[in-house]
Amino acid sequence: MRRREFIIGGMAGAWPLIVRAQPAEQRRLVGVLMGSRQDDTVSEAHLTTFRNGLADLGWVEGRNVRFEIRHGAGDRDRVRAGAVELVELAPDVIFSYGSSSTAALKAATLSIPIVFAVVNDPVAQGYVPNVEHPGGNITGFSFIDYSTIGKALGLFKQIAPAVTRIGFLFNPDDYPYYEVYLRSFKEQREALALDVTAMRAHSDAEIDAAIAQLAAVPGGGLIAPPSAFNAVHRHEIITQALAHGLPAVVPFREAVADGGLMCYAPDETDIFRRAAPYVDRILKGAKPGDLPVQAPTKFDFVINLRTAKLLGLNVRPNLLAIADEVIE
Repeated sequence: MRRREFIIGGMAGAWPLIVRAQPAEQRRLVGVLMGSRQDDTVSEAHLTTFRNGLADLGWVEGRNVRFEIRHGAGDRDRVRAGAVELVELAPDVIFSYGSSSTAALKAATLSIPIVFAVVNDPVAQGYVPNVEHPGGNITGFSFIDYSTIGKALGLFKQIAPAVTRIGFLFNPDDYPYYEVYLRSFKEQREALALDVTAMRAHSDAEIDAAIAQLAAVPGGGLIAPPSAFNAVHRHEIITQALAHGLPAVVPFREAVADGGLMCYAPDETDIFRRAAPYVDRILKGAKPGDLPVQAPTKFDFVINLRTAKLLGLNVRPNLLAIADEVIE
């Protein structure tokens, strides 16, 4: 009995040593560069969707994955600094939100895999040579294509038929390919008898001045295309548009809820959800250059009926019937 107790006791004493000797699960590093502010509830909710998508695929934070997140807050210098910081950490993959973030990362590394989301025309901007076989270290999910802009203009004209002049509000640092965009929907503009004017802005003060100038002549309407700058400054854009009685097409559903007149745009939450499997595949060995750039598959047409009434616009029942959401 004493010999048996000795053997069992010895095995029990050795067991913790055996457990401690097991190799820990490798923890992978995922960098995230957001062009938005850290306190922006909308973009942070999208980021949560992305992280939850990875968790559903088995990537549990604190166990086998760690995140390093940087926010650019719509400021070009902060975006560049965030990109450099992330690249210096040598993550396994970087997830990039927006065009400015992707441009900064492309300049900072040619080797670390990058998966972008909500980027307009990645080929024209030079992020990838083509969408089917991007090659290199970058792939991801595009946002608005030119046909989408044309459809948004058509819907806008139906809601606000008196609009003949469109102000296209953008930050040239964040939206450098405006001229390409403007040429792309020339036929739609001509068919709808719309004159489109560039409105360049770098700050709230410049937004205020540009909108006031647009509103000085009757027939004006505003388009704030999707970008990190317009997302960060959306409250100022909407407030000024309403103050000057301008109908405004805003880039996201949440901006319509804040008081914009309408949006017709891809569902950002869906894009963030679809991005998680791409990051998962890269972490498991896939090369970003072999993963095709994907276009949006889900779109939202949202109308703020309260804003329409404030602007004296009568939204026809057929438009209300096809809207994905009507805010009253």
